[in-house]
Amino acid sequence: MNGLTTSKGEFGLTRFPEDPRDPLRAWDAADEYLLRHLEGIDGEPIGLSGTVVVLGDRWGALVTALADHRPVQITDSYLTQQATRANLSRNEIAQDAVRLCTTMDPPPPRIDVLLIRVPKALSLLEDQLHRLAPHVHAGTVIVGAGMVTEIHTSTLQLFERILGPTKTSRAVKKARLIFCSPDSQMPRSPSPWPRTYTLPTGIGAVSGLTVVNHAGTFCADRLDIGTRFFLQNLPRLRGRAHVVDLGCGNGVIGLAASLTDSQAKVSFIDESYQALASAEATVRANTDMSGTATFVAADGMSGVPAGTVDLILTNPPFHTHRARTDSTAWRMFNGSRAALRRGGELWVVANRHLGYHVKLRRLFGNCEVAASNPKFVVLRAVKG
Repeated sequence: MNGLTTSKGEFGLTRFPEDPRDPLRAWDAADEYLLRHLEGIDGEPIGLSGTVVVLGDRWGALVTALADHRPVQITDSYLTQQATRANLSRNEIAQDAVRLCTTMDPPPPRIDVLLIRVPKALSLLEDQLHRLAPHVHAGTVIVGAGMVTEIHTSTLQLFERILGPTKTSRAVKKARLIFCSPDSQMPRSPSPWPRTYTLPTGIGAVSGLTVVNHAGTFCADRLDIGTRFFLQNLPRLRGRAHVVDLGCGNGVIGLAASLTDSQAKVSFIDESYQALASAEATVRANTDMSGTATFVAADGMSGVPAGTVDLILTNPPFHTHRARTDSTAWRMFNGSRAALRRGGELWVVANRHLGYHVKLRRLFGNCEVAASNPKFVVLRAVKG
């Protein structure tokens, strides 16, 4: 655990799930810069009166430090919400001091202060600015924050086009702030998200079907090559009762499984609320799975009872926000082994260079290559 020092004191903060071996902090220089600006480091303190909304807080650092103002946190991440709850508790702050909302929830009717951590996906920023724009007014204070590598000309253009005149600060510790003055006379247009596209042929059961992608979902405008390879090499279900599409994204893997065996129960699991909305929309656009599909926000398999799953299909991420790490994949693999029945199988598609076969052999005692090409491997591990 590390301490974030502000004018109100020091806050002990960790990422979620807490791991003593994790060297990454729950905040960065952009969070510090934003809090110092609000405290008046560059001039007069910013009055945080009325409804304060924090969009894109990574691990709850901002809302924990601003809890006295009873902020509303809007996030796409289940992990962020869990981290926020844990950090509030760790600092002996009442849970109801912060209102937790997802990016799919209706925004507060009036926003007086809007603080934005610039997300990795520009599409998610575009979508959220469109959703929030009708709720700001001429007096709304809008401040964005990000590392210099996260703020581009296109980022500023989005603020300008959707909210109003925008400028940036000087860089401090490789972080910048964005200052936007909302123009209440600007026309407010709806978000262009979600978007749809048609899947190509030659990829099995989902060939030619429709994909629905909400903003921020991985590869929102096309089928990524790893998923394409996985779809071409999925296992036969052979009457398996419970299948999990783990880290489901837009849900095409789980959809393919369901179309192969219409009696299978398919659970779509992701930590992204945008991804889950995409998966549900994709499934409902192509089939009636009202009685056999569930959509669950979770940290991997943490909410699935042990020994209840027959088959897990996953394309695990190898980054968290902008940090490259295999910690998420490792948790997914451990959770998968616990959730599988004896004889149940975990199928993984991954870049060859990640070497996941080593981890899977250590964990399951076995791992075979079910398919491979120069870039990807499909790995199969069986619970003994």
